[in-house]
Amino acid sequence: MAKKADLGSKRLISLAPNNWVRWITKNQTLEVQEILSSEFQWIGRDNDVLLKVTSPDKGTFLILNELQLKYKKAMPLRIRAYTALAEEKYSLPVYPVLINILPNSAQEVIPNFYESEFEGIRSYQNYHVINLWEVEANLVFKQNISSLLPFVPILKGGGNEAIVTNALVELRKNDQLQDLEPLLSFFASFVLEIPIVQKIMRWDMTVLRESPWYQTILQEGLVQGEQLGLQQGEKTEAITLVNRLIKKRFGEVADNLKFQMQDLSVEQLELLGESLFDFNSINDVTNWLDNL
Repeated sequence: MAKKADLGSKRLISLAPNNWVRWITKNQTLEVQEILSSEFQWIGRDNDVLLKVTSPDKGTFLILNELQLKYKKAMPLRIRAYTALAEEKYSLPVYPVLINILPNSAQEVIPNFYESEFEGIRSYQNYHVINLWEVEANLVFKQNISSLLPFVPILKGGGNEAIVTNALVELRKNDQLQDLEPLLSFFASFVLEIPIVQKIMRWDMTVLRESPWYQTILQEGLVQGEQLGLQQGEKTEAITLVNRLIKKRFGEVADNLKFQMQDLSVEQLELLGESLFDFNSINDVTNWLDNL
């Protein structure tokens, strides 16, 4: 049976917290004192990591890390609220950072501030934005940022077999990092063919399914599509989403497969979408549909 793993944001950042904060702030004097609770009375989420840091020139302050699979329009307001709550609770200055893992589109411009005005009252909150697809993959190895090793395949210049293999070697050097291999495998599947991923590393979807990231991926993808389909009284969105997933992994979807999917319920489409992460070829999709 696969070992249960904690692949959430707090786990990742705790692997090398000093290297993490020095990377996001470009301040090499920072030292992490502790990882604080980011649960503020009625608010608590898995994606927030609040770090208490200190340096000779800046003194003691907080770094609020907000990791998102993809940027959402609600993020500026959310960061404004979390920054204020953290500052109130701990009575320390807060440096908020938004880290986006995957882009929504190549054209999207992600703001680095929140701004509103009502009846002459103006609110403003600035924050630092890091888009992982803009980060050079080699930086992870040069600065020994263990927390970013699972994301190497989707970093700039990281989408090749040699770089992914290098990331795997670094993970296997440390027993504490080896349970991150499923997450590295998953993101490698975004840029490499599945047989190549299977060749260079362990493909353990059982472990990955237990991670907060996998659940987030499902919520951002198929679950969201299912809810939209139900609201519209149809399953068109779910079918479209599954077709896109199949095309991304295995190429063009044959007409006979599209026809078979028309007969599936929204629940079956969601199950098919989840099963795609275990499939090695388009034949597995065909067999899955034939065995329903």
